[in-house]
Amino acid sequence: MSPAPVPRPSPPPNAQIPTPHHPTEVPLTTAHQRIRLIVRSRGGQSRRNRAETCRGGTEHKVAAWTNTYRHPAVVANQAATIDQMSEGRFVLGIGAGWQVNEHEVYGIELPPVRERLARFEEACQVIKGLLTEQRTTFDGKYYQLTNAPLEPKPANLPILIGAAGEKVALGIVATYADEWNHWGRPELAAHKGEVFAEHCEKIGRDPNTVRRSAQTILEVVVPGDTEAIERKERLEGRGMHVIMGSAQEVLDTVAQYPAAGIDELLVPDAFLGSGNRRFDALERLREEVLAKI
Repeated sequence: MSPAPVPRPSPPPNAQIPTPHHPTEVPLTTAHQRIRLIVRSRGGQSRRNRAETCRGGTEHKVAAWTNTYRHPAVVANQAATIDQMSEGRFVLGIGAGWQVNEHEVYGIELPPVRERLARFEEACQVIKGLLTEQRTTFDGKYYQLTNAPLEPKPANLPILIGAAGEKVALGIVATYADEWNHWGRPELAAHKGEVFAEHCEKIGRDPNTVRRSAQTILEVVVPGDTEAIERKERLEGRGMHVIMGSAQEVLDTVAQYPAAGIDELLVPDAFLGSGNRRFDALERLREEVLAKI
């Protein structure tokens, strides 16, 4: 399993943590805007070196697009452009959409789950077609393309799908994804992997051909830190995926991810408190857990 990527700089100390129903007050750029700025400022690195040098989290660029925000043809063209700019270091992350508060504040429709997944599956077909075929014609219920071009085409642009729904979404992952990301502790990751393997078997695909990543709230709690203990209880009460405890407890749990089929563990830092508390939490995690993996 790859080491956990170093988290990005934290929002201001008074920033509100974003949740599906509560927007953040932190100024944000969209994923493709951030990636374009990064690749402009850092210069390129060839795809052939990506596996050796990029999975630590500093050179491997992933942007996640929500399907409800943009037409998939626009997404495919943007992704191909960023991939060219980054010289093959880009991974296109896509998902069906779920962030309720963003749709509400911007007035963007968030369809019911059934329709959302149907749209997303069509979007995957559109994106895959544009990235791999000379011209794409598609006549779906939600999207229509006629002899559509996309040039220059990426040599091999991986598609990462973020999904967890076992009945439909993992079937979409099995059909279209090169990489798959979901939230969860090791035991949930193992279960999701079993369901995913069943979907792969239905279409004759080896599940091991899909690179897997998981993310969870990870924190080493200092004895007597009542704020962290209370925060853990709040997060668990909201159904969040949490690994918080002593350094050894966290390390023992994280060590179970490879056996659950996870290749890479992502560590979001938005739930680690604020200001110096967040910085100290990241340092403890780095020194007492990540350095020992």
